[in-house]
Amino acid sequence: MSPRYTDVVAALPATVPFVGPEQQERAMGRPFAARLGANESVFGPAPEAIAAMERAAAQVWKYGDAESFELRAELAALHGVGMENIVIGAGIDGLLGTLVRLLVAPGTPVVTSRGAYPTFNYHVAGSGGALHAVPYRDDAEDPDALLDAVRQTRAPLVYFCNPDNPMGSWHGAARVQAFIDALPEDTVLCLDEAYADFAPPDTLPAMDVSRPNVIRMRTFSKAHGMAGARIGYAIAHQDLIAAHARIRDHFGVNLVAQAGALASLRAPDWLAQVVAQVADARARMADIAAGNGLRALPSATNFVTIDCGRDGAHATAVRDGLVARGIFVRMPFAAPENRCIRVSAGRPEDLDAFAAALRETLRDLG
Repeated sequence: MSPRYTDVVAALPATVPFVGPEQQERAMGRPFAARLGANESVFGPAPEAIAAMERAAAQVWKYGDAESFELRAELAALHGVGMENIVIGAGIDGLLGTLVRLLVAPGTPVVTSRGAYPTFNYHVAGSGGALHAVPYRDDAEDPDALLDAVRQTRAPLVYFCNPDNPMGSWHGAARVQAFIDALPEDTVLCLDEAYADFAPPDTLPAMDVSRPNVIRMRTFSKAHGMAGARIGYAIAHQDLIAAHARIRDHFGVNLVAQAGALASLRAPDWLAQVVAQVADARARMADIAAGNGLRALPSATNFVTIDCGRDGAHATAVRDGLVARGIFVRMPFAAPENRCIRVSAGRPEDLDAFAAALRETLRDLG
């Protein structure tokens, strides 16, 4: 006797998109000296956000506001849209899950890039969708290839991350807008803008909620330093946002996270400080890479992807050498991008530890 799983679930392997650093620490029997693999903000949340969450903790016996009314009102004013154009979720990961459930049934074609954010693929697989992945071009997502795949498969959903994870690359607003304009009207674009706060000014297209087939996702996990709170939001046409209400977890965003996110939005000076610290860290990581004969790719995110100069096997050895020396980093999954490692922005002491471990690792690898 066993549970009667759905055919889709019964056929899936047991998997998670990422092996967490905590699991790796348990396996090693010691903590990491520098946690630079998950694109978290080691600079933390604004003091105002911490204080707001501490105050909210005393009220945690309550369910969080199912409509996230105050937070949505603040975000609507920030982005110049209506409250009806915003939905709050448990980070972008949670919002991706809801979006996929809205659009993907067993056998539904879905388009993404090979090696792009794996949690999106995880949700598509969980709904039984058929992923069609196109390769990166010059270490960046390829809008032309994505568009061709959409047209060939008639996919109702396409995923595009800009700036991109795991490569840190980005396309300008004009290129992204041209991609939007060329999409079939019945294909929804999931535009993942998790790293929008770090992007150059000409990266993000104008906010336009008149199109029913574009949904833009943002998060408090990166620049706002609240990855552990699990809170993000999506902006879209009111009809697409309203559809989320049919299936979303209405109490899935906790009261403490809502309070922290609202306070963080009201602390723009802290956000600007974090963005500046990240820029300094990217420059330092580029210098560290160059000093070891490696190359840091240009980045519009809070991480740097470093080309290790050979193939995936060599990059894996570099990553493993760093992990063994107490430095948590990750690497892209798909070739040829897997010739690289990916290192999150860190504090000076984190980067000092990274520099020493990288030098030792490369010396031992020869």
